[in-house]
Amino acid sequence: MGLFGQTKQKDPREQVREMKRKLRHEQRAIDRNINHIKREELKVKKSLQEAAKAGNKDVCKILAKEMIGSRRAVSKLHASKAQINSVCMQMDSQVAMVKMSGSMKASTDVMKLMNKLTKVSEISQTMMELQKEMTKAGIMEEMMEDTMGMESDEELDEAADEEVEKILFEVTKGQLGTDTAISTPIAGEAEDREIAGPAVSSEEEDDLQSRLAALRS
Repeated sequence: MGLFGQTKQKDPREQVREMKRKLRHEQRAIDRNINHIKREELKVKKSLQEAAKAGNKDVCKILAKEMIGSRRAVSKLHASKAQINSVCMQMDSQVAMVKMSGSMKASTDVMKLMNKLTKVSEISQTMMELQKEMTKAGIMEEMMEDTMGMESDEELDEAADEEVEKILFEVTKGQLGTDTAISTPIAGEAEDREIAGPAVSSEEEDDLQSRLAALRS
């Protein structure tokens, strides 16, 4: 408590150090999340290999989409770690500015990076809290409401057929799928459709889900 009952202003350098500690903590949490996703992907990969041996091509495609989702999530988390590093570097610059001028200048770069980080579901709550702290400390300007939604690539139903084919080719060592994009019909494609059979009905879809559950048990 300062004179006349006023609360003493925190040292800006100490504020930055505290925020950086929180950011590093989130990076460690991201690392744990990445490791968890990779472990789960290995389980899915094993199930896909077993389904391929059993000739369950439709189940294989479902599992391939799950692997695509896992890899996209890991890629996004790695990008978030890099963005946190950038925020920390920008904050180091702010500390240097405090030493020279005694005050901090709001950074639009920090604002843009934090805006991206608040959209990452795994760390969004902590990032929004830090965003408020940074605004209050003068490290960044107050955020304008962003009307852009979350990236649509998180929806696995929209996973590109090309990605599915590549995953199948990779995991089954060429038994299924292809390692290149197919833009035009090629020899053997009609035969593949005959092997795959007609479109799957709702009852057959339920049966596929049952077989998928059995493979994972």
